[in-house]
Amino acid sequence: MDNAFARDLWRVLEPLHAVTYFSADCIAANKAVGLRGFWMGYFAARSAPFGAVGPSVVEATFYNFHPAMIRRALPDAWGFATPDAVVATRTIAAAAVLRAIVPDIAAVAARSVPHLQRAVADAPAGGRALFAANRDLPTPGDAVHALWQAVTALREHRGDGHVACLLTEGIDGCEAHVLFSAGSGVPAQIWRDNRGWSETDWQAACERLADRGLLDAEGGLTDTGHALRDHIEARTDALAMTAYRDVPGIVETLAVLTPAARAVARSGEIPYPNPMGADPA
Repeated sequence: MDNAFARDLWRVLEPLHAVTYFSADCIAANKAVGLRGFWMGYFAARSAPFGAVGPSVVEATFYNFHPAMIRRALPDAWGFATPDAVVATRTIAAAAVLRAIVPDIAAVAARSVPHLQRAVADAPAGGRALFAANRDLPTPGDAVHALWQAVTALREHRGDGHVACLLTEGIDGCEAHVLFSAGSGVPAQIWRDNRGWSETDWQAACERLADRGLLDAEGGLTDTGHALRDHIEARTDALAMTAYRDVPGIVETLAVLTPAARAVARSGEIPYPNPMGADPA
């Protein structure tokens, strides 16, 4: 397998994971457990494997949100619901959505979970805080719950590696979105509105990237910008591949999961384009 396999698998894992952010049932479940509003639900649910952490931990590990946006949700969230309750809620709700969209998801889970769990166990955790926190959660007894948890741990493994690549190249959280928007054509407003950056923040990031020769006068990527973005994505794939290279059956697992991921992508539960940068599987 070459490193492109890690990207192919990410495109399948991401929609299975992403129902937790976009499905109305998952959003309602966060509110039912006591969390106030969408963004408190998002920050609390994604960070709950850490325990009752404060905003600085989330700023560091999520990387691309404006700090003020995080501080509106944390640590207040932990006064409304405990991390353990939030972890249980997010898993149960996401699995229920997958069951509703993919009638044979239990069979898919039975075939894929052993290989995904092997990947979680084999993946290096050094420098990957979100992955490590998710890896250490108790393994659910329900097969679909276990599927969603393994998918979640592996997508966070890739995300942690991506953050490391951005940091190494001196690209901050706002600049990362500017580069992605310039390279993909996804409107800047989607990123600004969903990550808390103002137009002033965005313009300043554009100016910093232009000073480095990464953006041209029209805000598009220069050849140097394209090269850097390609390098970051390729390095992200290489770091993600460390979870899969020695896992028996992982290629077949991609084939098993693909129809389920396509069903989720076509269900309307996840909008495209979206602020995660994921394309339909």
